[in-house]
Amino acid sequence: MRRLFGILFALACTALAVAVTWPTVFGIERTFPLAQVISFRLPVAGGFAAAAALALLFALFRPLRAVALTVALVFIAAAGVNGASVLQRGTQSDALPEKTATSLRVMTWNTAGEATSAEAIAELAVAMKADVVTLPETTIDTGARVAELMRDLGQPMWAHHAEYGTTGWDATSTTVLIRPELGDYSVIQSSLDGSSNTSTVPSAVAMPVSGNGPIIVAAHAVAPRQDYMAQWNSDLKWLADQCATDNVILAGDFNATLDHMTGLGEDGGTLGRCRDAASESGSGGVGTWPTDVPALLGAPIDHVMATPDWTVTGSVVLRTLDGSGSDHRPMVVQLERTGG
Repeated sequence: MRRLFGILFALACTALAVAVTWPTVFGIERTFPLAQVISFRLPVAGGFAAAAALALLFALFRPLRAVALTVALVFIAAAGVNGASVLQRGTQSDALPEKTATSLRVMTWNTAGEATSAEAIAELAVAMKADVVTLPETTIDTGARVAELMRDLGQPMWAHHAEYGTTGWDATSTTVLIRPELGDYSVIQSSLDGSSNTSTVPSAVAMPVSGNGPIIVAAHAVAPRQDYMAQWNSDLKWLADQCATDNVILAGDFNATLDHMTGLGEDGGTLGRCRDAASESGSGGVGTWPTDVPALLGAPIDHVMATPDWTVTGSVVLRTLDGSGSDHRPMVVQLERTGG
């Protein structure tokens, strides 16, 4: 009986390790509460390492040795795979390559509404030479003020937005700033009236009216709280649908890591045909949320993605603004037209 119990316990631990480390095996990467757990790969790796150490202590007792060593090996493997996934996606996030005449820089920052000042946003965008800035949880009043400040700093921008009602809650607004050199843009009506948009907090789909600039989607998916799991799943699928065409840049707060997006890509993309810029340029393992924990312990839930029309040449998650007010870190990505 004791041997049977040991075998069942080892199998249960193995199933747990597989579910957390490779949730796609069971198709549960977007289910509660596992979706929340796998957002933090490095802490998960640390948890498995601690559990393995505990199992090795139990292995000191002869009657428990076989099952304890088995469990320890399983947990060591799980710790290694979770840690390796962070390293494989990249932990470098120090600098961008020199901007060229043909480069396009995209910055995204969930500003947490009034927690981040317009001055801080404008100064960062100008310092990073951003051509496109997506700002979830930012009202058009703040966005217009940022555009004015950037103009005064020698880098004018047009401000566009999508908003759900007039609740006074900044999360119901998403603003996008676009350099005039990219052409004239307009936020499409279905994005404005919510007939085709993310479910609970808005995304803004800006279409070029003139010029040959990309379609720009300022993304904001609802957070995967227990009561919003269905809406969160729907939001990720909607965002994937925006990348079904050519020449699309998708940037914002997805409230999802790459693990959650499994199965939502096509033709080699991460979401639809869009590919994740950070993981392609060595910073995909750097956490963008929350700012009150070290970046490598956080969740990389803010992304810049692009269709194959664009080639990623660099990305950076900025850690120097953790005290600016927002609980998200800004990300900046540099792109070049594929093929020149």
